[in-house]
Amino acid sequence: MKQHYRTLLSLGIPIVIGQIGVIILGFADTLMIGHHSTTELAAASFVNNMFNLAIIFSTGFSYGLTPIVGSLFGRGQRSEVGCALKNSLAANSLLAILVCGAMAGVYASIPHMGQPEELIPYIQPYFLILLASIPFVLWFNGFKQFADGITDTKIPMWILLCGNVLNIIGNYVLIYGKMGFPELGLSGAGISTLFSRILMVIAFIVLFFMTDRYKEYRQGFNRGKVNKAEFVQLNKLGWPIAGQMGMETASFSLSAIMIGWLGSMELASYQIMMAVSQVCFMMYYGMGAAVSVRISNFHGQGDMENVRRTARYGFHIILVMLLMTGIPIFLLRNHIGGWFTDNDTVSAMVASVIYPFLFYQFGDALQINFANSLRGIADVKPMLLYAFIAYFVISLPAGYIFGFVLDGGLTGVWMAFPFGLTSAGVMYWLRFRKKTRPFHSKN
Repeated sequence: MKQHYRTLLSLGIPIVIGQIGVIILGFADTLMIGHHSTTELAAASFVNNMFNLAIIFSTGFSYGLTPIVGSLFGRGQRSEVGCALKNSLAANSLLAILVCGAMAGVYASIPHMGQPEELIPYIQPYFLILLASIPFVLWFNGFKQFADGITDTKIPMWILLCGNVLNIIGNYVLIYGKMGFPELGLSGAGISTLFSRILMVIAFIVLFFMTDRYKEYRQGFNRGKVNKAEFVQLNKLGWPIAGQMGMETASFSLSAIMIGWLGSMELASYQIMMAVSQVCFMMYYGMGAAVSVRISNFHGQGDMENVRRTARYGFHIILVMLLMTGIPIFLLRNHIGGWFTDNDTVSAMVASVIYPFLFYQFGDALQINFANSLRGIADVKPMLLYAFIAYFVISLPAGYIFGFVLDGGLTGVWMAFPFGLTSAGVMYWLRFRKKTRPFHSKN
């Protein structure tokens, strides 16, 4: 048992640290933009929620590489891992074209989404800048899933941390107009994000192609070809994961549109709460990724008993993380809003939303752990149906009913999330238990 905990922590902590870098970036973005202007904070809320949907969907697709690489690595097939990476990058490039096309359609629809008129001049240029960064997000994801799959989780951690530090520095310089640069406000934050994403991809390319660290994998990459069999396998695994994660994120992104109907103050509050929620989500997901990698290694070896144990012990670790993050957030609930904005109305709205936010943490931990467990054994197709039920049949309608029919406003919309996330977690857990029950023992 102790060995499982040690190995999961060894794999997971670098991923979590990398995710914490993303969290810090999200906080810095929201803090800097919020103190520049509340209007820009509201505009950032709308755009970021739209792109969160695109990025999480794309990230989900890249997760299709994890069970493939993890199984090959578990069997010692290093050359085949390099070929799998080549096919993954090709698949991610194709997806980048599709996602950019879809987001261009969203851009054209912005004037018809019922958002406050004063936000449109800020939304549109920021949206276009982030759109240009989408291909780099997908390419980075391909390299990251390769490195995680071979248990080399420290390299993505360092690249993420360095990229996020550069992003924060760029935000400060370009949002406020420091060091001789013009004051660009929200657009400056977008430009900084674009360049940091480009540099992170360049860093991975240099490490993979110009150092000895990945030499044996590079040989397989160079000799391998983009082939139909592996390309189809990546798509069979990637699309269901992308759909599952996309529907989860859509429940938040589409809720942001509903909150925009309430007004700019509510939308600004939503952006602050999304920054806070990322603290928990990213930490849970970092450990969930380690669970997926570890399970895929055992699955490749045919060791199904340790597959089940890994899922169980991973959930224990995530529950500890839940307490570590939830208790401080509860104690600081009346102060969090003031960190991001000087607007007292927005701060009060943030405090009111902390309670439904805390209610859904167990469900979020449950669905993250067992979604990643299912990915590790490459059982991903059923998650599409479960996610549709949890987020489109339960969460989104409940958000509209609580927020508008029952006049709960911002807090009412947030009250839907505990129902959606917990129902998803229960369905994923039941599926994983069913798939692994024949190999269960009492030990």
